[in-house]
Amino acid sequence: MSVKLAYLCRSATVLLHNSARIGRSYLSKTEVIDMHISKSVVFAAALVTALPALAGAKPPLREVREIDDQIFYGAVANEIDKYCDSISGRRMKAISDLWSLRSKANKLGYSDAEIRDYVESDAEKDRMRAKGKAYLAANGVSYDKPETFCTLGHAEISRNSAIGVYLKAK
Repeated sequence: MSVKLAYLCRSATVLLHNSARIGRSYLSKTEVIDMHISKSVVFAAALVTALPALAGAKPPLREVREIDDQIFYGAVANEIDKYCDSISGRRMKAISDLWSLRSKANKLGYSDAEIRDYVESDAEKDRMRAKGKAYLAANGVSYDKPETFCTLGHAEISRNSAIGVYLKAK
């Protein structure tokens, strides 16, 4: 929690507390109760705001869109490369981007061990595989028809999409 936020929350709580205590003889019972409720609301808001900062909480890497999405794009490109003979993957670009993603994750406070756990997690691999299959199916790709991988791959390349940048036509 930032020092300013802590100061503001504490000041508001003190102000509400003092107002309720000083003015009791002038305030109705309902107004005093409202003051105490207001104090509780201020305290709860401060607590909710402060908890992630106090705990140093980071979202799971799967929730960091700029990282998770980039890995997804590379995974789909890899699948297209695997099933389409007229397209190959840009492996050096993919490796370079993976190193950049690692650096980004480190700058966001994730350790190399946390990154490795995310990348090697069977649950994450299964989630990414399901997401990839859904994307491929939504774009008309069928594992029974390898030519559909080529159709999607060439479309991604021509659009210079986030997936297409990892592919090149042979």
